Amino acid sequence: MNAILEKLSECIEVGKVNQAIPFPPHLKGLPGADEYTQEALKEGVSPVDILNQALIPEMERIGQRFSEHKIFVPQMLISAKAMSAAMQHLKPYFQTGEVKRKGTFIIGTIFGDLHDIGKNLAAMMIEGAGWEVIDLGVDVKLEKFTNAVQQHPGAVVGISALLTTTMSNMQPVVKAVKEISPTTKVIVGGAPLSPEFAQSIGADAYAKGPQEGVKWLETLVA
Repeated sequence: MNAILEKLSECIEVGKVNQAIPFPPHLKGLPGADEYTQEALKEGVSPVDILNQALIPEMERIGQRFSEHKIFVPQMLISAKAMSAAMQHLKPYFQTGEVKRKGTFIIGTIFGDLHDIGKNLAAMMIEGAGWEVIDLGVDVKLEKFTNAVQQHPGAVVGISALLTTTMSNMQPVVKAVKEISPTTKVIVGGAPLSPEFAQSIGADAYAKGPQEGVKWLETLVA
């Protein structure tokens, strides 16, 4: 692998966002994911190689370690922030079509629920896996989901909930999405959910964590 891409991978692994941020201590004052991505582009490394050789493999490793309980939410978040810093420099190439997205993923926390850590983790992991992510935020009403589906034909929908009192709100959203677009795939996630619940409300899949969601999405483009 290109030496710059190796450094970029390391920055994502340890959550080194940019040179100005003093974390982690052993890389204080050194470039981060932001600078190394810019440097790679200046040296002629293609955006596709940056994505496929550094960002996607590293986020896959991080997701796997998270699923094995070897790292926890704080480490995932700082790695995802470093990945997002790198992605900012690649987005213009997605817009021109030079780098192809795997698809579009619409995500939001269900109405009545204001929790966003799980949603944010999933959004950043899925973006790092090469998808365009449309993040609708928290407390997302039914109409906002259906409008997004109509604005982004072919997109996959992800719905998050952290409360047992709000998970029941998912069913009318799934139903409405399927009514306006029967072929649209819907995946749900959150602590109180289960595969059985997902099936009972008409969702196509359930993800226990971000990495499971990424793996399921990969089956749609395989």
